[in-house]
Amino acid sequence: MPQITVDYSAPLADAFDRKGFALALHTMVVETAAAKLPACKTRFRPAEDLVIGGEVDGHVLVHVMIALLPGRTEETKAALTERTLDLLRAHVKPAGLTLHASAEVRDLDASYTKFEE
Repeated sequence: MPQITVDYSAPLADAFDRKGFALALHTMVVETAAAKLPACKTRFRPAEDLVIGGEVDGHVLVHVMIALLPGRTEETKAALTERTLDLLRAHVKPAGLTLHASAEVRDLDASYTKFEE
């Protein structure tokens, strides 16, 4: 915990500083939601195909989902999403493309468990 998933348009491969974003995001999540830095895990998933409204060209997408153990207030979750979008603005530079960026925070299900070896 937290488990972070970032879906992004494949054309952003060179315009998205993913490692820099993840490092900054982990620090922000620790500061905002009292997470532990070693517990922050982020995975990136490129999306090849994208359709926005009636258009297939000229748009790119980044969506960040942060899953946390239950117990954070709605205010904390809202702060996480806003700060996540601020970090995206600093780490994604989609020259000539319209960027659609979004973020959400959800609680992990009670069945969540993990191990480390």
